[in-house]
Amino acid sequence: MFAAERRQLILEMVRANGAVSLRELARVVQTSEVTVRRDVRALEAEGLLDRRHGGAVLPGGFTRESGFPQKSHLATAEKTAIADLAANLVEEGEAIVVGAGTTTQELARRLARVPGLTVVTNSLLVAQALAHANRVEVVMTGGTLRGSNYALVGSGAEQSLQGLRVSRAFLSGSGLTAERGLSTSNMLSASVDRALVQAAAEVVVLADHTKLGTDTMFQTVPTDLITRLVTDEPPAHDDRAATELQALADQGVQITVAGAPGGSAGAGGPGGDAGPARQQRRDVPLPGPRRQVPGAGSGLRSATMLGEQSPGAERARVADLRRR
Repeated sequence: MFAAERRQLILEMVRANGAVSLRELARVVQTSEVTVRRDVRALEAEGLLDRRHGGAVLPGGFTRESGFPQKSHLATAEKTAIADLAANLVEEGEAIVVGAGTTTQELARRLARVPGLTVVTNSLLVAQALAHANRVEVVMTGGTLRGSNYALVGSGAEQSLQGLRVSRAFLSGSGLTAERGLSTSNMLSASVDRALVQAAAEVVVLADHTKLGTDTMFQTVPTDLITRLVTDEPPAHDDRAATELQALADQGVQITVAGAPGGSAGAGGPGGDAGPARQQRRDVPLPGPRRQVPGAGSGLRSATMLGEQSPGAERARVADLRRR
């Protein structure tokens, strides 16, 4: 394929989806990510798209939010790997909140197998994934339906979360930076996500590598309130993503990284058939103690070092939360 043909195809994919990862572009045009990155730079110089960390978006992508159909086709293998690892954090009998998003939807599909679980969510997609799980209780917030991501938002959603207390919140978003934390492009979604955070003792962010270093309009979770990040292994040449991960670790965020499905990243193998047994896990060590978060007694959590709590201590803490 000639360069002009490649670039036209890349542009058509970005226009159709709103945002596309370099890995996916390379797979479709059947070339290396290095070549695709060069093509994306050329298209950006012409003002036809904007480069983003690990991908490309339509011009003005800082304020643009892709709809669910577009997001559901982005980084699917990475989201599967992230969901597999995140599900391992959930124990039998826990009460958790799960926010809206395509990655959290993948997580919900795996939570259907956890007995005695209570899931509070504002996402119709999360609730649908758990609808036939006999041993899982699903509690939905009130609110106004936002059709672009099938989530309940507004004052009704926020008020229904008041007084709630659970062990963990699992959230996704549009971007994640060490400087600003998790962010999203929609004000109503950001407001509900903040209410979900207030209800949880710990906050787990699910974000694939294309969101690392991306900043969007509305902050949802500042970095010092993020307990753990579950992400995928950035490509070897993506120095910025690696730098962002280290910066997050330096601020005390526990980071769990899923290896590429079936082996090396970008190998072109099928991502959809990668189960938990084929995923590699890597924890980024923290450089020092996590600072305490003000207001932990009123709904915010104080973070802990990676591996500091044993499973038994964690279960006792969750049981204590339920008694409250």
